[in-house]
Amino acid sequence: MPKLDLTKVPVKTGTIYPPPYDAEVAGRSSLRLGDAGGLTQFGVNIVILAPGAKSSMRHWHQNEDEFVMITMGECTMVTDAGPTVMCVGDCAAFPAGVPDGHHFINHTDAEMRFLVVGTKARTEIAHYSDVDFLFHQSGGVNRFTYRDGTAWTGPR
Repeated sequence: MPKLDLTKVPVKTGTIYPPPYDAEVAGRSSLRLGDAGGLTQFGVNIVILAPGAKSSMRHWHQNEDEFVMITMGECTMVTDAGPTVMCVGDCAAFPAGVPDGHHFINHTDAEMRFLVVGTKARTEIAHYSDVDFLFHQSGGVNRFTYRDGTAWTGPR
């Protein structure tokens, strides 16, 4: 595979989160490097956070490992243990099945970026720590439920 030209990798914006949770990630975009390189077994993305933006709602993955390395700027990683300032070169790892909800917030006045590498499990459930919400993915089909497994119809 030839060298990836980052200037030709499309910037992905938006989210799969339904309203009102979609607003949680305003100001987040990403470069899907793994997809651009044809990778199928794991994802590799550069996540870009504008000032004030969040990477996601606090979550953890049931079946997918996740690794993060800060590549530009500074952010705050929030986990169940609390906030931690992360700078260029700092890394964090989130093993599959460990219920430690996490996300990253850019509290600075400058854009920041981080590299995230994660498995692409055939089936996945993402648990959201601060809301009654689960994301299910299986066979390319996405669906949302409450923690008790009933179909999600909106915040309750």
